[in-house]
Amino acid sequence: MTTRPAGTEDFALNQTMLRIRDPKASLPFYQGVLGMTLIQQLDFADMKFSLFFLAYLAEGETIPADPAERARFLFTRETTLELTHNWGTEEDTDFAGYHSGNSDPRGFGHIGISVPDVSAACARFEELGTPFKKRPQDGTMKDIAFITDPDGYWIEILSPAGMTPTMVAQQKV
Repeated sequence: MTTRPAGTEDFALNQTMLRIRDPKASLPFYQGVLGMTLIQQLDFADMKFSLFFLAYLAEGETIPADPAERARFLFTRETTLELTHNWGTEEDTDFAGYHSGNSDPRGFGHIGISVPDVSAACARFEELGTPFKKRPQDGTMKDIAFITDPDGYWIEILSPAGMTPTMVAQQKV
């Protein structure tokens, strides 16, 4: 068993932030295609940007109506996706978009979504017209897929059952 360094016992990865060009394209993708729930939208008019916090809610889990309780709910949960929209990018014809991190210079790579059945999820994505970077049967690593969101960010689609043999084979003790 690994022990965390003193003072980090209650740390949790709360959120990952992606900049988005247009919330009218990104929110339907993350909500409709990936099934996430919008927990909170925060608009900062003086700085001209908005934050959209999305997550997967557990069965029966509800978002508190009280603002203080909602903030506690948001900032104490794990694995929230924060989408940041800088106002005006959606209308700026000269805006080249954000760097996905998967072309030079490389940096950020992807977020990962765990699904029960990669093939079934990919069939649904195909029906919805979701762009693919990699289908499950392509490449060396089978049974994982990569789709892209409206800004070109890569999203890995994986199944815990499919990853277990791969991870065991690569494990170093």
